[in-house]
Amino acid sequence: MAKNVLAEYLVLEASDFTKDGLESLIYWRDVKKSAVVFGGGLAILLAMSLFSLISVFSYLSLLLLFGTISFRIYKNVLQAVQKTSEGHPFKDYLELDLTLSQEKVQQLATVAVAHVNALVTGLRRLFLVEDLVDSIKFGVLLYWLTYVGALFNGMTCVMIGFVALFTLPKVYENNKQSIDTHLEMVRSKIQEITEKVKAAVPLGKKTETEKTK
Repeated sequence: MAKNVLAEYLVLEASDFTKDGLESLIYWRDVKKSAVVFGGGLAILLAMSLFSLISVFSYLSLLLLFGTISFRIYKNVLQAVQKTSEGHPFKDYLELDLTLSQEKVQQLATVAVAHVNALVTGLRRLFLVEDLVDSIKFGVLLYWLTYVGALFNGMTCVMIGFVALFTLPKVYENNKQSIDTHLEMVRSKIQEITEKVKAAVPLGKKTETEKTK
C-alpha cells in the first residue's frame, strides 16, 4: 500500500494535526516530529521575513511539486524494473476526504462568532471605562506594546511567539511546581494592589445599585 511505502519518507501523519496531536508536538512527545515541525515552521517564518509572501509560497509550492513528481517517477521506474503493480504512490492520500461537512462549518462559525462577540464586548467595556482599574491596566498594556512595536516588527513577534509555543509549555511541564508557586505569589501581589487601588478610587468599582440593574 502507498501508506506503507511512504512510511519511511514521511514523518508526520494526519493524526498529528488533531488537538491531541498538536499538543503532542508542542510538548515534544516525539522529538523527531516536533523537530520537523519546529524547524520547518521557523524556516518558513524566517523566509517570510526576508522575502515577500508570494515568493515564499511560490518557492515552497515548487519544492513540494518537484518532490512529489520526483517520487512519482521514482516509484514508476522501480515498479517497471521489479515488474510490480503497487499502484499510485499517493493513492491513500488522494482518497482522503478533505471536504468540510455543513455541521462542521456551522460549528466553527458558531465558535468564531462567540469569540468575536466576547472580544467586542470586552473592548467596549475597557474603552468606555466600565471599570476604571481594568481600563487603566489596559492602558498600561497598550503603552507597553508601543515599546514592543518600536523594537520588533510584526513578523519578529510572530517568530518569537512560535518559538515560545515550542519551548514554554515544555519548560512549564518540567518545572510546574516551582513556576506555579512564583506565579501564585505574583498573582496575589497584583490582586492585593488592585484591591487597594479600587478601595482608594470609588470609580474603579460598580456600586451595589449598578450591579442590581
